[in-house]
Amino acid sequence: MVNASNNPRFTQFTHRILIHPLGLLYGSKGRFLSPENLVGRSGAHFPPDTPTLSGIYAAQYRDQPDILGALLLAGPFWAKTTEPENIYVPTPFHAWVRDHHIRHRLVWRDGRWQPESFVNDQDKDYKHRQADTWIGLKDWATLRSPQPFDPIPVRDAPWKPVPHLHPRLREEERRSVGSNGDLGSLFLEYGIQLDPEVCLVYLSNAPLPENSVYRFGGEGHLVQITSHKIQPGEYVRSLLDQPVGDHFSLVCPGVWGSNRLSYRAPCRHKDTGSLSWPDGNAVQALLTQRPRPFRFRMGNQQDEAGNDIHQEKQPKLLSRGRYAVPSGSVYVMERSLPPWLQWPAEQFPKEGYSFKRWGCGLALPLSAA
Repeated sequence: MVNASNNPRFTQFTHRILIHPLGLLYGSKGRFLSPENLVGRSGAHFPPDTPTLSGIYAAQYRDQPDILGALLLAGPFWAKTTEPENIYVPTPFHAWVRDHHIRHRLVWRDGRWQPESFVNDQDKDYKHRQADTWIGLKDWATLRSPQPFDPIPVRDAPWKPVPHLHPRLREEERRSVGSNGDLGSLFLEYGIQLDPEVCLVYLSNAPLPENSVYRFGGEGHLVQITSHKIQPGEYVRSLLDQPVGDHFSLVCPGVWGSNRLSYRAPCRHKDTGSLSWPDGNAVQALLTQRPRPFRFRMGNQQDEAGNDIHQEKQPKLLSRGRYAVPSGSVYVMERSLPPWLQWPAEQFPKEGYSFKRWGCGLALPLSAA
């Protein structure tokens, strides 16, 4: 059990939280279908963001506000169950991937992104460039090397959607019924089948009990959770302790801006639109993709001291919808930045908690070590 009084600020990740599914995982919002229309697929979102895991912590530590108030999470990532310390994170967008290997890198030079070395015609063809890949942290040092390197292996996402139908049937007949007993009721869900040799990974500053089965993500999908203490010298520890420098990549979605506006950096000049960090450190270049939505549910009842009042039947408040800079985005800064763990919580948006609690914008250095 964690004693928050021994480390009241909780400014370090101490555990890897490994999620082992017991069957399918929740991968879509689902859709209700009528007997006349049994075809359709809802929008999928996987892996679950850190607020999903935070809900398990809220249930486990609801009587320990010192731990919940200082909770720090980051993810989602994944790893092989036989090698959990080699966490796989989204491949930075400046890496040119072909045939499941990083062949080249893009660099910011002369005001534009261009290959750092000669690239043949096949490599230049965008159709041959792979997207949505993952790289192991053990290969991150090679990716940062200023010297030419051999091709670095990357992996595709180790999961796939599987249709799963939830019918409501009459007790005495083999036909579906609705809540009023007349209309049909079918719920088509695209669950996620995870490779049995891998597990989802999140970083946390507090462990979870391992002798229980948890519901994770909705629709009754169950998982087993194990907590591994991060040891000194591990890949993730050495990277998180280093300054991110003036050239870094996001490995978690970056949510920036005010309660109403979403930015691509913590600050944006209202007249020129230029991006920067709160200390005036300007963003020289940004390599990113279209933003992704970020939303979660949280309690909406507080006492006079600002502490959550836990009521089992109290509906959860849906947070304001925001757009996040996707994982893999690469920033080139005017000056070097300290490690992400030292970034002040005030530079992140706040809704109930600072978004740093969710690991938003977790960054790893790309500058030469």
